[in-house]
Amino acid sequence: MTKRILGKIVGYQVKTAETERIAAARIATQEESDAQLKKASVVRMHESVQRPDMLVGSTYKVKTPVTEHAMYITINDIILNEGTEHEARRPFEVFINSKNMDNFQWVVALTRLISAVFRKGGDTTFMVEELKAVFDPKGGYFKPGGIFMPSIVAEIGHCIERHMQMIGMIKTDNLDDNQKAFLAKKRAEIDAAQGKTTGAKEKGDFPDSASVCSKCSTKALILMDGCMTCLSCGDSKCG
Repeated sequence: MTKRILGKIVGYQVKTAETERIAAARIATQEESDAQLKKASVVRMHESVQRPDMLVGSTYKVKTPVTEHAMYITINDIILNEGTEHEARRPFEVFINSKNMDNFQWVVALTRLISAVFRKGGDTTFMVEELKAVFDPKGGYFKPGGIFMPSIVAEIGHCIERHMQMIGMIKTDNLDDNQKAFLAKKRAEIDAAQGKTTGAKEKGDFPDSASVCSKCSTKALILMDGCMTCLSCGDSKCG
């Protein structure tokens, strides 16, 4: 095709495979530099991040059989890189309120420590397992639905886990429809064998012979088809 030249020619270069390779390498280097610059501008959670005037959060009500009054656990989140593809919601602080003042000192200390870990940044999901592993020497308790709680501290850990799952920091192992249907069928067979009707059972109730599952801490582990299987989370010793 014909191309009109309006300016004065001051030089020329023959287009070859080598010149194309050099041009492609120059473009790739520029793109890599732009990507590194963009990555460097992404704000990540660390202790120097200033608290904004407003934070979004959630409040969880916890009522245990070992305390007279309920606890209200509030977890506030900070939104990093809002409005960009790198937007992330991360826990920033936690508060616990209750009418019960017996545990006031350790509750305040615990919330301050948890908040400090949140603000350090990095992977803070390890705290969930640490808190859930705290056992009360006086013994734990069962929540409605058969979930065993070894202590009040473990209950706080479960609340933080639920919150982290909600904001996407911890991935949930949800059962698919086929697994739910299979467990419901087996549960109905066990209820029929024990002479119980499904309608008479409360939601979340499991067979009386069930034991506590080591994975989800729910009293729903039974011997099914020759293998110990949890009717709540589907965990099986046979894989």
